Amino acid sequence: MELSDAYIQSFIQPRNELLLEMEAFAEEHHVPIMQLAGIDALNQLLRIQNPSKILEIGTAIGYSAIRMAEALPYVQIVTIERDQDRVARAKAYIKRSTVSDRITVIEGDALEVDDEAINTTFDAVFIDAAKGQYQRFFEKYAPLVKSGGVLYIDNMYMHGLSDLELKDVPRRKRTMIRNLKNFTDWIMQHPDYTSAFLPVGDGLLLCLKR
Repeated sequence: MELSDAYIQSFIQPRNELLLEMEAFAEEHHVPIMQLAGIDALNQLLRIQNPSKILEIGTAIGYSAIRMAEALPYVQIVTIERDQDRVARAKAYIKRSTVSDRITVIEGDALEVDDEAINTTFDAVFIDAAKGQYQRFFEKYAPLVKSGGVLYIDNMYMHGLSDLELKDVPRRKRTMIRNLKNFTDWIMQHPDYTSAFLPVGDGLLLCLKR
């Protein structure tokens, strides 16, 4: 089933001026943020789950953190980003939002951040950072997720690259796609998680912790 862009766009939720400004900045400066259909689907899933605490790996400019906080009026979000410029911009955008009191930005490499700096458990984790490191992110932060919690992982499709034979992937991206494919095989067979792929946005993986 192939859906037209116009049909998909008809389901996109309206956004406020700050979010539209962030979307324009991301497009102009090539900052990867979640696709509109993907973030709408993620937020609807989060509304159903109704987590009280979310950990986000990969803040970028704070777009998805703000979107999640706006969708869930009582959620607390901790988000990690290693790029200093993006951290500064994310903090500035978050400060201008109506949800700044519920989002905490931690600057640092998510693979190196001390768990004591976080010092809590989460109902959900959203991973949207370096695609070639997904398994390492998962292994580091899944222990912080409560039983019955969910890990949401974006960009599993990688704009179609994940669907190609490795030999057909551009050479500079082969290691990343190889790691992503290995992670997919690993998590789909993991005895502690029930996982499913949703073909929305750039591909969203849901991993329910048993």
